[in-house]
Amino acid sequence: MPDASPSLARRIARFLRTSLFAQVALALLLGIAVGRLWPQVGSAVQPLGDGFVRLIKAMIAPLVFCVVIAGIAKAGDLKAFGRIGLKALIWFEVATTIALAVGLLAGNLVSPGSGMNVDPASLDASAVDEKTGGGSLPSTSEFILHSLPDSAVGAFAENSLLQVLVLACLVGAALLHLGQAKVPAILPAIEQAQEVVFAVVGFVMKLAPLAVFGATAHLVGEYGLGALSTYGKLIAVCYAVALVFLVLLGLALKAFTGVSLWKFVRYTREEMLLALGTASSEAVMPRMMQKLRQAGCREDAVGLVLPTGYSFNLDGASIYLSIGTLFIAQAVGVDLTLGQQVTVVVVLMLTSKGMAGVPGSAFLALSATASALGVIPAGAVALLLGVDRIMDTMRVATNLLGNCVAVFAVSKWEGALDQDRMRKVLDGEVAFEPEPSADAGAGAGATNTDTDTGVTVGSAGAVK
Repeated sequence: MPDASPSLARRIARFLRTSLFAQVALALLLGIAVGRLWPQVGSAVQPLGDGFVRLIKAMIAPLVFCVVIAGIAKAGDLKAFGRIGLKALIWFEVATTIALAVGLLAGNLVSPGSGMNVDPASLDASAVDEKTGGGSLPSTSEFILHSLPDSAVGAFAENSLLQVLVLACLVGAALLHLGQAKVPAILPAIEQAQEVVFAVVGFVMKLAPLAVFGATAHLVGEYGLGALSTYGKLIAVCYAVALVFLVLLGLALKAFTGVSLWKFVRYTREEMLLALGTASSEAVMPRMMQKLRQAGCREDAVGLVLPTGYSFNLDGASIYLSIGTLFIAQAVGVDLTLGQQVTVVVVLMLTSKGMAGVPGSAFLALSATASALGVIPAGAVALLLGVDRIMDTMRVATNLLGNCVAVFAVSKWEGALDQDRMRKVLDGEVAFEPEPSADAGAGAGATNTDTDTGVTVGSAGAVK
């Protein structure tokens, strides 16, 4: 009797066809190969990655708006929403301060810039101005003022997440104030709009492998691998410190919430690989919001904490900035005192909050820190121009995981975490299903079998 099992080639083809993770991983490898062998082709396919990120970003503002309003309305308590926001800010401040401190500690122990003996006069300071577009980071008052929208349409047109959050909170508060009797059709309409946005995100996500291929090929083709030899020690220190920080964060998460960070990474492996491939954590925000909600985090906590973290909780950037400041000082022969290093932490705690969305923000923050210290030549910041892009992978992964950890931690702190649901999802007992169901067109009772776990779920994600 002939063997009816499919051949190896067919099994591989089916796996590639059904697994987004496999498609993105293959695109990543192809992008590296094309960028290395044909650099000109790598630069030519860059629009694939840029176009994908633009499409996803177009959906973020309406998605955040809908999720936050629905979360406030369903929670039925504006005070609870305020508590979530306050607890999130406390978590963000503690996490970024620890990230800065760990980075400075590692920079002092390893001294990645020692022995370079760079003459600041030989550096082209104008290259930093070109990278930053001659801009500057906003002051604290400017940052707060810019967070308040002066136009409802403008907040969405400029894709300003903080302004959209403010608008969503106001609309959600108004819904609670008016009550369901006065505006019975508003909340269902918002929930339906949210489903439409998720459906569009699902369409765009099918282009993820092309985006990763284009972004990776451009990165390797444009920058090559030469920076690895010149800045090898700095790169190794930053990535090692990021790994140590994530281990510490994972231990804290496990102790506080019972959530395994490793299981969460496995659960979100497609999104993590996509974020690394495109060097953009915004590219996966919609899917991360879905996965966090299905992993037991309440809707209002996800809707507020995750988007806010993109502006206030930049753990990876904090690590890079603290080590980068020490690297620059050591490279030009400046020995920073303990007091000056405390100043570095204070300045970076403030400047890192205004970095999101500002072109060349890392160099602006480093320049501001150098100016505050008064002992590091401003032109020395140009030393990091050759390695900044390579640090994107570290920054994106650490920022993204740091924000997801914050969602779990604040949800647990506020009593908004369904731990039983969380355990089932992270253990693979309940399969993730995009919202709305990919099979929604087949009818309300459609089912879907997850290709990784074999668990059959209904259109609402319930185990059958």
